[in-house]
Amino acid sequence: MMSLSIGLNLVPVFLTTLGATYGDAGGLTQEQLGRLGAITFAGLAFGILATGPLADRWGPKPFAQLGNALVGAGLVAAAFAPGYAALGGALLLLGFGAGVLDMVLSPIVAALNPERRGAAMNWLHSFYCVGAVVTVLAGTLVLRAGFGWRTGCLILLPVPAGLLAAFAPLQFPALTGERGRTSVRGLLRRGWFWAALAAIFLGGATEAGMAQWLPAYAETALGYPAWIGGAALLLFSLAMAAGRMGVGAAGARLNPYKLMAWCCGLSVLLLLGGSFLPVPGLALAVCIATGITGSCLWPTMLAVTADRYPEGGASMFGVLAAFGNAGGIVMPWVVGAAADWRDLHWGLAASALAPAVMLPLVLALRGSTRKAGG
Repeated sequence: MMSLSIGLNLVPVFLTTLGATYGDAGGLTQEQLGRLGAITFAGLAFGILATGPLADRWGPKPFAQLGNALVGAGLVAAAFAPGYAALGGALLLLGFGAGVLDMVLSPIVAALNPERRGAAMNWLHSFYCVGAVVTVLAGTLVLRAGFGWRTGCLILLPVPAGLLAAFAPLQFPALTGERGRTSVRGLLRRGWFWAALAAIFLGGATEAGMAQWLPAYAETALGYPAWIGGAALLLFSLAMAAGRMGVGAAGARLNPYKLMAWCCGLSVLLLLGGSFLPVPGLALAVCIATGITGSCLWPTMLAVTADRYPEGGASMFGVLAAFGNAGGIVMPWVVGAAADWRDLHWGLAASALAPAVMLPLVLALRGSTRKAGG
């Protein structure tokens, strides 16, 4: 999961430096810089959707290895990319590797922990946040030391390379049981699954709106210097990691639907508070705290869906991950559009719509699950 996180958090760390390296005297345009992030996420989406059915057919191990190999190859290619087009190709490779890992890791952990999927999913996804912190810290320290962003790419290479070696002798679990896999086509005929897709879309949107805009909000709306914005993002990632680890440690003591419902409600309150509280320090602290309340929504939704459809296999997790990432793409755009309409305070407040809509949806899923159980 840390290897996956490197693939998705590398570009934001080095964005300004990349603009100066590959542009002319004026640097890369904002559109060209934005395109680099879009290329990475395009690779991610393709990796998720393309490899799910193959993992069900050939097993998860080749894809866990392939994902790490592609992340490693992408880091090397980015470090030695001579021009903008080559860098785009390297980032596409990096995103594809991250997508393969995003598709395969959750079903592996769900298969290994059939009795405690909620706790296991939250433990697994907490290390995405740890990876984000490691990537940001490593990149920042390398740049501060004057070694350049290319060295930063190579310094992160031991993570995917070491995982290739560590996974090599291991035996991986089967992703489906003796009854065989439930097809995606069959899942898409079920209303509960469509509601789960909508819920994980909103869960991804809840965490991404703040994650993408927090540094800019701290700097432009709250009046803090740029380094405070970067520090706030690090603290937000740590808060997400702590929230997921806390849910993982609690295990079966927490009802997953009640947990998600409470976290949705608290996220709405914190997002609105962080947007409009008049004291900048308090507003920033509340924004960081949304990392805790929003942290469990994505992994816990994965877990309850796997509990409902235990034979869904990697393909099911791939579709869920695609919808979650779609929410992560849409909400930052919504925040920006709302900020253009009014200001960034209102833009950030718009992200509260995601948990507000997710709350009744989670309660409906819980009610449907109770009826099915009865």
